[in-house]
Amino acid sequence: MAIISIEKMEFYSYHGCFEEERKIGTWFNVDLSMEVDTSKAEETDNLDDTVNYQEVYAVVKREMMISSKLLENVAKRILNAIKKEFPAVSYAWVKIKKMNPPLGGKMESVSVEMDL
Repeated sequence: MAIISIEKMEFYSYHGCFEEERKIGTWFNVDLSMEVDTSKAEETDNLDDTVNYQEVYAVVKREMMISSKLLENVAKRILNAIKKEFPAVSYAWVKIKKMNPPLGGKMESVSVEMDL
């Protein structure tokens, strides 16, 4: 087994409880780690024998473009889509960070972490 991670994916998306957040949008960072049996790919050196990072990124991007009120909803959708579209993934973990959230004070981000 191996852990495959894609870190600090950056998206401009429209998530938030406030209507304005869903209209104006803001920056988000996403980290995703997946446990995958890579034993065959280790021997064959063939992309078809492992999880294609580009395809995983496309799934995360697609889910990030669907506006949601809660990061929890986005995280769960990402994990469900990864599990459905990449059956070789036995475990996945995602962290979504909302940069500069409008919480009435200065802060870098808020985040949600979830696994499946």
